[in-house]
Amino acid sequence: MNQEKKIASKNKKKDKEYVDTTSDPCCQIGPLTPIQRRNKAFQIRKNAAQFERDLPLPSHPCNGDENRFPNKIGNFTKALPHNELGEVDIHAYNAFIQALTTGNPDMFENIPLGGVVKLANPQAAYAYDMMGPDSHHTFIAIPPAFSSAWRAGEMAEDYWAALTRDVPFNDYNTNCLTMAAAEDLSNFSDFRGPKQDGVVTTETLFRGDTPGDLVGPYVSQFFFKDIPFGNRIVKQRYNSPVAGKDFMVTYDEWLNIQNGGLPNEAIIFDKPRRYIRNGRDLGQWVHVDFTYQGVLSACLILLGFGENALDPGNPYLNSKTQNGFITFGAAQFLDFVAKAVRVALEAAWFQKFLVQRVLRPEAFGGCVQNNLTGATDYPINEELFDSTSLPIVFEKYGTYLLPMAYPEGSPTHPAYPAGHATAVGAGVTMLKAFFNEAFIIPNPVVASSNGLRLLPYEGEDLTVGGELNKFASNISIGRDLAGVHWRSDSIDGLNLGETVAIRILQDYKNTYNEDFEGFTLTKFNGTTIII
Repeated sequence: MNQEKKIASKNKKKDKEYVDTTSDPCCQIGPLTPIQRRNKAFQIRKNAAQFERDLPLPSHPCNGDENRFPNKIGNFTKALPHNELGEVDIHAYNAFIQALTTGNPDMFENIPLGGVVKLANPQAAYAYDMMGPDSHHTFIAIPPAFSSAWRAGEMAEDYWAALTRDVPFNDYNTNCLTMAAAEDLSNFSDFRGPKQDGVVTTETLFRGDTPGDLVGPYVSQFFFKDIPFGNRIVKQRYNSPVAGKDFMVTYDEWLNIQNGGLPNEAIIFDKPRRYIRNGRDLGQWVHVDFTYQGVLSACLILLGFGENALDPGNPYLNSKTQNGFITFGAAQFLDFVAKAVRVALEAAWFQKFLVQRVLRPEAFGGCVQNNLTGATDYPINEELFDSTSLPIVFEKYGTYLLPMAYPEGSPTHPAYPAGHATAVGAGVTMLKAFFNEAFIIPNPVVASSNGLRLLPYEGEDLTVGGELNKFASNISIGRDLAGVHWRSDSIDGLNLGETVAIRILQDYKNTYNEDFEGFTLTKFNGTTIII
């Protein structure tokens, strides 16, 4: 007790010494006293929190597959134990659901796994953040159901993406496989990719549906332009996997991966490094990138374009005496693209684990294989079995499994929404808020068919806004081309990321001293908003 009194007396003395220093002359200047500043800072944070709190609570609908199928064939089960048909051990799945329902960290440690591969951070679904929306306070559309024509069309698209991975984007208009893919996908009653005059064409194949996606080369200029990186320049030539090598095309290897086993093969790379010129190259880029690598690179490229590429609403563009830096300058731009990505991923993880739990395309491919070999009779939409992609896949690989670009297949988190799509959707939205979407990108290029050179592009002007949208689609759909995602994962992921970024900008709109009329940007659906 005496020791506690001594400590309390010592602390009281320190507090008194601290208070006494306030009688010294203060060097602080500015329009507010320290107390006023403290109170205003508190009020700004409080107002932002109240704004988020007072927004209507969204509903969180799902496609109903989890209740529809007792064997859980419509749901994500990778890394849990499965039987010979690839159906999950129901006791393991129930333990997985119980852990998710309770949020109890100890229960997550008791989820039975089928191999050595672990689940990818399911507890991130419960994380809180100090800016932007709470991850549980965002909305996403209902994904396709297992038996729907919509899902059948998406699966056919993934089969065709696998079959055409080595076709250069430049050759889409003349290659027999890409022409067959466009014709086949046009026959699906509910295929939701972009079309021209009501049909899929080689000009729209595997592209996104945002403004600018269908203009110019398939690959965005932000994948081709040199990246200014401090005192060096980074050329965007990347490791390229050898052509023709796909994975998980034998049933035993497919089942091993579903059970959380390690792959038996590895990617072999070609030499030399190449510019991204086909689906395999793009799929590999989104295989090993870090979370905000793409939007960081795009931000550095945009900064290299100079002042004319800044958003016209930037308050320093007309200043005679000041430049932006900490606010409305490089420090803020680079910070916000990274900030937005992580908060967006929290929103994605909430939907993935606590709402949707959608199976990956590789798992659906196992269902197709088992149906067509007579082992099962799953209610897959018949339109898929009419696809001309299936006989080609079987002739090439001897199975109807989805050929994967990665030996390990998909990550061990559910499909919907795509993490890459949600992340890049948030980051690109930030960039559209800070930079001039109408700015025309100088000296546009396109990769040669072998990926060894950049050639001048001559065609319609390519704008920052359009190429940022295309960049977002490249990164999100690049995961589809690798076989690990569905189109709906990508498109709806972009929209979720956009929502998160807009809400972060709303939180910050009252934090600036500058005369600032608000952030203006064009959403992925083509509408212009001011924040």
